[in-house]
Amino acid sequence: MTERNVYLRMKTLEEAREIVFQAFSYLKMPAETIPVEEAIGRVLAEAVYAKLSSPSFHAAAMDGYAVCAEHTFGASEAQPKELVVGVSAFSVNTGHALPEGTNAVIMIEHVRQRGTDRIMIEAPAYPWQYVRKMGEDIVATQLLFGQGHRLTPYCIGALISGGVLEVSVRKKPRVLIVPTGSELVEADLEAIGHLKPGQVIESNSKVLLGLCLQWGAEPKRHPIVRDDPKALREAIEKGVSDGCDLVMTVGGSSAGTEDFSKSVMTDLGEILVHGVTMMPGKPVLVAKAFDRAMFGIPGYPVSAIMAFEQLAGPLICRMLGATEPKRHRIDVEPIRKIPSKLGLEEFLRVKIGIIGDRRVAISLPRGAGSITTLTQADAVLRIAHDVEGVSEKERVSVELLKPFEDLRNTVVVVGSHDNSLDVLADVMMERTGRFTLSSSHVGSMGGITAVRRGVCHAAGIHLLDTEDGSYNRSYLQKYLPDVPLRRIHLVMRDQGLIVARGNPKRIQSIADLAREDITFVNRQAGSGTRILLDFELKRLGISPGSIRGYERDEFTHMAVAVAVLGNTADAGLGIFSAAMALDLDFIPVVTEQYDLIVPEAFFGTAPIQAMVAAIRSEAFKSRARALGGYHTERTGEILD
Repeated sequence: MTERNVYLRMKTLEEAREIVFQAFSYLKMPAETIPVEEAIGRVLAEAVYAKLSSPSFHAAAMDGYAVCAEHTFGASEAQPKELVVGVSAFSVNTGHALPEGTNAVIMIEHVRQRGTDRIMIEAPAYPWQYVRKMGEDIVATQLLFGQGHRLTPYCIGALISGGVLEVSVRKKPRVLIVPTGSELVEADLEAIGHLKPGQVIESNSKVLLGLCLQWGAEPKRHPIVRDDPKALREAIEKGVSDGCDLVMTVGGSSAGTEDFSKSVMTDLGEILVHGVTMMPGKPVLVAKAFDRAMFGIPGYPVSAIMAFEQLAGPLICRMLGATEPKRHRIDVEPIRKIPSKLGLEEFLRVKIGIIGDRRVAISLPRGAGSITTLTQADAVLRIAHDVEGVSEKERVSVELLKPFEDLRNTVVVVGSHDNSLDVLADVMMERTGRFTLSSSHVGSMGGITAVRRGVCHAAGIHLLDTEDGSYNRSYLQKYLPDVPLRRIHLVMRDQGLIVARGNPKRIQSIADLAREDITFVNRQAGSGTRILLDFELKRLGISPGSIRGYERDEFTHMAVAVAVLGNTADAGLGIFSAAMALDLDFIPVVTEQYDLIVPEAFFGTAPIQAMVAAIRSEAFKSRARALGGYHTERTGEILD
């Protein structure tokens, strides 16, 4: 029986960071001298002082005439003064050195020509008017940048202006990245076209390559190493012999029977940390071998990123003598209670909404394997290991992943999922270059609740009134009677049963869901799709308990389609565009009305007006129709 790794002595993140920094405090990168123009992003190994003043002379700041200010005193409209060109006034252009004996410039617009050699002025100049004094920007010998400063393109301009053409910087730490796992395949077109069940395209090492570059290191990627301890050991030893300063193996640090990073690093040196009380990123491993730092980075994408940002990246900064990059923080309030596991520090990905004068946070799925929870996130909420979560409306601090201004320009839509919302977001950005849309999927009733609580700009709903067959209006009258609203028709869409290609179970209608050989996947309670299903089941006299899978729910139509595609369900109720996107078959049930509701208080704002204009554009309508199953004859109408 193959031995499993077990986390017996996990460290808190704070403890793990302290262990790493102390164990590798001797890892300091040597200096090298390089031309200034090649130094963008590099970290200074020593302080830099200006060799020249800038400007190095008194310079005209305007086009006009250089004068001695004292000679102009007394000039007025009633008593203009005459100056002789070349004697008491000297023609200069912006940037020219001031002639000797002058200390001010009169703008060309403020003089009157009197022939070719004389000018008249109607107001006096004051000393150093429109003049850039010598050393106004930089004075020779002044400190420009201190040791440990990371140089930006702006810094390059300052260095050159100060006469500094070469700088001493820290060499970049050389990092070897070794992806491991027999299930991995290289990311190329051939592999993508011929993936077999169980195979995974290797992407983590490419992400880590980019992170290393961002944090100032020089990374090198090793080809994929299969689950073979000998091969992994050889890859690490070769990297060390080739001069790498730090090693990161990717995958193989967890508790599986084929996770060999710990055993290999134990053979090569000393394990310092295995398991950190953070989520994602718990399986991270830190070892010391050949006087190098060795990191066993977890194989789940978000875990890999968190392990790098919290441990490996900060060590790289220490090796360079630079400070860690800090993200801007703001206070927000969650729109609902967020539970968390006691004993684990959680890095929760969230969307942020700027709703009037409120800043609200909407949590994203927690999966460590879902890289899109980072690409879709606006911020990260850190929940301490000694608390069991965050309560609703509690003020908490988050680290922004995007510029704050981008959040101000984002329309936050909460409610029912629809594929056309992604198209709408793209069309808004294409049309304005500024405004876009962010959607969170909590079902139609969840959207109505969000509007009532004032935590979104708009909600997407498609709620069937089972009494008269209409959509949405009666629900708004019942649940939002006192909230002034605008209801904007987005699309009519075909809703039906999504089934496997070829419909192998020969499903014909909702009535077939009660068959014993059919497994169903549902939408969450409160969604318009769930309400539609329950209405149809009641009409047919079918008990929900008789349907296998009724209790299994998903939050998006695409998740339902994926369940059918992955053979974990035979059918699910969803929109035609989701079936079309994954080349699945579709059995129509109803064409339903999907609307956006917007509180009147927000309707006149620039972001919402940009959204309405985008909805009414032919670009949105044509792209929505191309998704399949959408009808746009009334798209953009204001219904109430």
